[in-house]
Parts: sequence; structure tokens; C-alpha cells
Amino acid sequence: MEQKQTGKPEERKYGEKVVRILSEDIEGNAKLYVGLTKIKGVSWSLSNAICNMLKIDKNRKIGSLTDEEIKKIIEFLKNPQLPNFLFNRKFDLETGENKHLVGTNLELQKDFDIKRLKKIKSYRGIRHAAGLPVRGQRTKSHFRRNRSKSIGIKKKAKKSP
Repeated sequence: MEQKQTGKPEERKYGEKVVRILSEDIEGNAKLYVGLTKIKGVSWSLSNAICNMLKIDKNRKIGSLTDEEIKKIIEFLKNPQLPNFLFNRKFDLETGENKHLVGTNLELQKDFDIKRLKKIKSYRGIRHAAGLPVRGQRTKSHFRRNRSKSIGIKKKAKKSP
């Protein structure tokens, strides 16, 4: 007797497959809407917008995407045609334009911004350099890292007669 195959072996195939989008590995059994948020710089709202603009089902498994669809997603992430409020870098200091950074570009730009703040010795730059909270949080009871690991005074060894 042969049993009818259900959709479970298909799902198992998706789980084994790993899809690489913008140097980020995403498991194949994850839904598209959730899987896109694993990419640094892609929020839930941006993931939703990508699915709607490219007309791809949000509940579809990432492992079932074709190479063409993955290329479409990558091209869209590199140059998104979206409203300005979804971008993560509005009015860039160097160019003055609204753009959206993703992945390593976002991390590099963040580091450059912090270095610039330190270089011009702004309040935020000084707080970054000192390792203190930057955005006005209280410091009396929090942000006390590694205070208990201080080195105590060495005890004098007893002289043996």
C-alpha cells in the first residue's frame, strides 16, 4: 500500500534550505514577513511594505522563493521606492537626501556618526566616549558596570618566627 504524500515533506525541504539575502542567512521554513526582519535595517513595517509592493504573499515560506523573487527583493532593498517615513536615514548630513541603509552599510554609517560626534566633542560624543548613557537616562542607580570587580588592598602576610 502506498500512502499519499502530504505537504509535510515540502515543508521539510524548506527547513533544510537556507536563503542568503544581503549577506544574512535566513532559515527556509520561516515566513517571508518574519524572515525579512532578520536583516539588519529591515523593520516589521518595511517588511510588510516589501511584501505588498512586490505582490508576494507574506505567509509564504522563504525556502519556496525562486531566484528571480530573491533578486527582486534584493534590488528593492538596495533602492526602495517607499514613502520617506519608512526610511532609516532621513536628510543625510553629507548628501541631504533620504535613503535607507541595510546590513553592513547601516553598521558602518552608525560608527561614522559616533566618530563624528566624538571628533566635534559634542555632548553626545563625550557621553559615547565615556561609556555613559547618551539619551538622558538616570545614572545614580543604573549603568554601574564592573564596579564590584575592584581590586582590594593586599593583606600583609604574617611573619613566621
